[in-house]
Amino acid sequence: MDLVNATQPPDYTTLLCVRPDPLGGGPSILSDARAAVSRLTPSSRALLADVAFKYGSFFELSDVGEEYKPFPILDGEPADRGFVRFTAKMLAESGLDEAHTHAAKELADQMVAGQVSFTLQRGDFLIVNQHRYVHGREPLGAGQHDVAPEDRRLLLQLFLRDRGATGPIAS
Repeated sequence: MDLVNATQPPDYTTLLCVRPDPLGGGPSILSDARAAVSRLTPSSRALLADVAFKYGSFFELSDVGEEYKPFPILDGEPADRGFVRFTAKMLAESGLDEAHTHAAKELADQMVAGQVSFTLQRGDFLIVNQHRYVHGREPLGAGQHDVAPEDRRLLLQLFLRDRGATGPIAS
């Protein structure tokens, strides 16, 4: 999920593929976060609802609220527009106790079990509802240092907010 550590993450993230990886790597990955959570044990869901998780640095961003640190992975009821604040990268840097680490790894395993992978081609436009799905990508093809910068994969990303669900965005 993009901006797991913001109090008001974007409702949608979009990706426009300007250039795919010329070396054939970097497939996009989507996983249904709500489905993954539904497969967890009640005790893991309870641990993931604790305000105990951390990830990344927060920069001067607009329209995403304040830094949320620590935060719960299960933030609100996922069936009711809540977020599953998850990125696999946070497993390495959260400094969690054993029980919370185990619950987060269980969720990661469920995300992987339900993921789909596909390669975006030139002109493809992906819209991801962050209340439902998490997204990522696999590594780019080996040998990126041999590809001229103007030929490397280029994705443009834009965050969107559902004004109807959350009210107007403050400027």
